[in-house]
Amino acid sequence: MTPRIQACIGLGANLGDAAGTLRLAIDALDRREGVVVSAVSRCYRTPAWGREDQPDFINAVALLETSLSPRALLDLLLSVEAEFGRHRVEGERWGPRTLDLDLLLYGDAVVDEPGLRVPHPHLHERAFALVPLLEVLPDARIPGRGPARDAVSALEMSNIHPL
Repeated sequence: MTPRIQACIGLGANLGDAAGTLRLAIDALDRREGVVVSAVSRCYRTPAWGREDQPDFINAVALLETSLSPRALLDLLLSVEAEFGRHRVEGERWGPRTLDLDLLLYGDAVVDEPGLRVPHPHLHERAFALVPLLEVLPDARIPGRGPARDAVSALEMSNIHPL
């Protein structure tokens, strides 16, 4: 039997029915071989991060049990994004999107490969990821940084609103 790892996925969207898209993306992930969605946070509305001239984002976090490697899981996330109309443009970051799926945590692994960094390199800076992460995994630890609860306590929280 293949061992299962707990992985946390950040979900976000700010085009179309963003909350509906997140629900459909969670269902799509749960139907994939090697992935079981074991918990999902509430959705949160937050202002755009990095590039502010766009609609607010709807964000959530899903806790998965997976037998996939980090690279295979990332490839799956990218394929689900594409199914929902996400077209990544080389060099464009933080723009509006139909769906964004980020691999936040993969057990306690630290991965630094071309195109794949785990834990997510900005996780400790983003309340919109940490707040829902702590809903699904209250004792979450960010490898190399410590408890996620400590990271979120240092952030501005006035811009994150549950739906």
